[in-house]
Amino acid sequence: MKIGDIDLKRSWPALAGIGAIVAVLATAFAWAAGLLGQRVTNTTFLEDTQHNFPAGYRRAHGKGVCFDGVFRASGAVARYSDARVFAQPETRATGRFSIGHMSPYAADNSTSTVSMAMMLTADNGQQWRMKMNNEPYFATRDAPGFLAMVKATAPDPATGKPDPQHVEAFLKDYPEARKYMEADAVKPWASSFAGATFYAIHAYFLVAEDGRRQAMRWSLRPHATFTAWSAEERARASHDALFTDVAQRLTKAPLHWDMVMQLAAPGDPVDDPSQPWPETRQQVVAGTLEVQRVFEQTDGVCRDINFDPTLIPAGMALSNDPVLATRAGIYAHSYNARLHEIGYGKATDAVGKKAAQ
Repeated sequence: MKIGDIDLKRSWPALAGIGAIVAVLATAFAWAAGLLGQRVTNTTFLEDTQHNFPAGYRRAHGKGVCFDGVFRASGAVARYSDARVFAQPETRATGRFSIGHMSPYAADNSTSTVSMAMMLTADNGQQWRMKMNNEPYFATRDAPGFLAMVKATAPDPATGKPDPQHVEAFLKDYPEARKYMEADAVKPWASSFAGATFYAIHAYFLVAEDGRRQAMRWSLRPHATFTAWSAEERARASHDALFTDVAQRLTKAPLHWDMVMQLAAPGDPVDDPSQPWPETRQQVVAGTLEVQRVFEQTDGVCRDINFDPTLIPAGMALSNDPVLATRAGIYAHSYNARLHEIGYGKATDAVGKKAAQ
């Protein structure tokens, strides 16, 4: 059955996967928007999610590996922003590769979403934290819409597939989600982190010394060639195929991504992450990230960093994107919960210790 150009028979597994991957985020969106009947408190939210997650792990993208590297600025963005990260020759980078699954024990072929998080610390001590996925835009214009999509695409217990009427009703309210759902249904599965492009879906402002502001979005464009798994290759992939691959590649040479900034033109939607800008917009290469090594997250180097995408240095400013604002609250809850669990000795695997039998 089709709704418009969406073939539900073909795409329902992908749509179901969306619901599984983002269930926790959806709950957080509902909390932030007050959509759960009576408004839920911070404590209630954490209590409701605690039993669903192994202690000490992130509430989404739980499976990951840390990386160290360096960001080398090109100097091309210094005219738009006086942030030190765009002027100093090198900035140390601490980051994390992950997959888009809640469970830290998930198989690497269980989701088509691969992610990179990163923190750049300039020589003046200011930090730029970021979280990116291999998706160029968000599904909906706001956080409640995302929750509505998760509900609309949830499998019907009777059929195991989304109810077409629920999907159609959702798309009437959020027509911008159609392009996301169509793209997700045919999205290629990256066979390596190394060849993936990672997108910051939100717009930010570059702020020059004289106060001029330029809206931009950025992506990390790989030097390595993108390769996709075929259906057969994905089915045969080992449990930790992506993480094994990136570690093996780094024994031979560093991996590189160019930070490409797309500059908005007047009239481009700055506060709506579901609306990509035309590809004809000017692009500037801000610099190149070199990833030098990966290592387990059990010692906390990246595990205990809150990669909140609203934490930016002077010389940048946030847009009024409502999804960006919501993410800050979600990340804070996850961060506080896992540090509490670690601090009180509840975490075992997350800190490299075996649970008592």
